[in-house]
Amino acid sequence: MMNQPLAMEILRLLAWGLAATAVLASISFASQNLGWSRLNFPMLLGTMFTGERASANVLGFLLYMLLGWVIAFFYYLLFALLGDSGPLIGCLFGLVHGLLQLTVLLPLLPYIHPRVASEFDDPSSTRRLEPPGFLALHYGYRTPIVLLAGYAAYGAVLGYGFGHAA
Repeated sequence: MMNQPLAMEILRLLAWGLAATAVLASISFASQNLGWSRLNFPMLLGTMFTGERASANVLGFLLYMLLGWVIAFFYYLLFALLGDSGPLIGCLFGLVHGLLQLTVLLPLLPYIHPRVASEFDDPSSTRRLEPPGFLALHYGYRTPIVLLAGYAAYGAVLGYGFGHAA
């Protein structure tokens, strides 16, 4: 992986990070439009900073794309530490990433997000967003499957991209 000049490695990281994030976003948006899940990460990210819906969507999407690059960097480091990469390894990393999202990060959302109601309290004027619930099931019973498929695809794209010289 690190046998190319640093500038080329950074460009490769940015390109494949963008591609993987676009695949993840496509799966997520398709699942919303098909009625499979109501989980909208860009909206959740944006509403951390603003309560105005239109601004939250735009800001959230920009943050989502930036976060996709940051997370791609950590995948890159994991592949480098492992000394190997490929779609299968990336897919496995993505599944672990998705499981962490479902079991650790999303259940913590009501405690760190200023606009997500808790599981135990009713929504208020400031905390109006529904909490994800166990495995994000409050956003639809297919949400865990969609999220795991999206992150598996994200990891597979990165595994492929980082495993092949640009």
